[in-house]
Amino acid sequence: MMQCLQFLVEPTKNVTIKFKEFRKKSKNEKREPLDESQQFIVNLAQDLRRVCQRSEVLDYISSCEDVWPILTCRAVILECASVLESKKRPMQTDRWPEISDWKDLDLTGEQNVESAKRVILTWTKDLRAQPEQSVWPGERLVVALDDFENHWRRGHLATLQSAMELVFWALLNKELDKENIPQKWLMWKQRSQNVGAAPYIPYTLWHWICDVGVKVTLDLDTANPDLLISEDEKRMRCGFDRKDVPNYHQRFDGWWCAVGTESFSSGRHYWEVDVGEMDWRVGVAKESALRKGFKSLNTDTGYLTLRLERGTELKALTVPFTSLPATTLPRKVGIHLDFDEGQLSFYDVERRSHIYTYNETFDDKLFPLFGTVEIVKDLVIKWPVDRSHYVCPSMCQWV
Repeated sequence: MMQCLQFLVEPTKNVTIKFKEFRKKSKNEKREPLDESQQFIVNLAQDLRRVCQRSEVLDYISSCEDVWPILTCRAVILECASVLESKKRPMQTDRWPEISDWKDLDLTGEQNVESAKRVILTWTKDLRAQPEQSVWPGERLVVALDDFENHWRRGHLATLQSAMELVFWALLNKELDKENIPQKWLMWKQRSQNVGAAPYIPYTLWHWICDVGVKVTLDLDTANPDLLISEDEKRMRCGFDRKDVPNYHQRFDGWWCAVGTESFSSGRHYWEVDVGEMDWRVGVAKESALRKGFKSLNTDTGYLTLRLERGTELKALTVPFTSLPATTLPRKVGIHLDFDEGQLSFYDVERRSHIYTYNETFDDKLFPLFGTVEIVKDLVIKWPVDRSHYVCPSMCQWV
């Protein structure tokens, strides 16, 4: 098989090498002196790389091939310092540190950034006392780092920030199960940065999410009478005629919505939805949420949803609503519910990127929610695709 594809593989390798050389040459020609915060990140990458095994990806940062915007550097410095400060306070061994208010700090304020740098320098001083290459980060983390590097080299990832954060977490939490560090990192990112926490989710983490996929079907007794539901109860769109159906108390009679027949009160669950192009909503509804009339379906009324309006306005229906970047609207949305951890996360499945996370304590049964007003394109509930049978799921250039 490989011999058959050799005529394709070799030219691709040559193109990749030439593109990398061209990009490196271009960056060297246009390189400007680094800002103090950018230089601090370069130095931090060198310290992490020296101690952590299989973290060669950080060489791109320390060699200035991957230079981050100044505000990004400052945000990372403040966040890392926040985590280090949180580690000083008592915490449960199976949970990440509590979130401080680093996001509310002024990124342009020199005093805040300088204070954060001093906190990190105190930690790196102890780090430098450790032998070189003395920490094994775990196999899953190593695979994730390779995935990040491959994605970045192909121009699909703006920076290697996520890779550096993973190494930072591994060195900071050496007492935890190494195989769980990538998952814990993602959960913490989604808790501390509920919008766009991860621009790219590596395969090992994506498989962990998809591994709890559930089969969801629409509950006909809850569907708005205007909705047309397929026989397999996995597709719906708006019709032209209102059906004559029993007016159950659990049925939506205002908004064009339906919930799933399944409910969740513990554990992790994941499902995917092919959404429309103009107007849709997906998420969960609490069992106690009112379904009659046109009252707003937001967090105040028991709904945790993502909504697209007029084809361009993507938002999380918090109170007030949270506008989300609409530069790349998702065509397939993944919904991951971690009931016990109090997280409901939305992902762009095709780009494997994080969109938004609700963080709260769940004390009510949750039902998958679906809504659409489109009359041409169906909203379709999908079974997550399992890529575990692929030969090279994380680094194959043909996927």
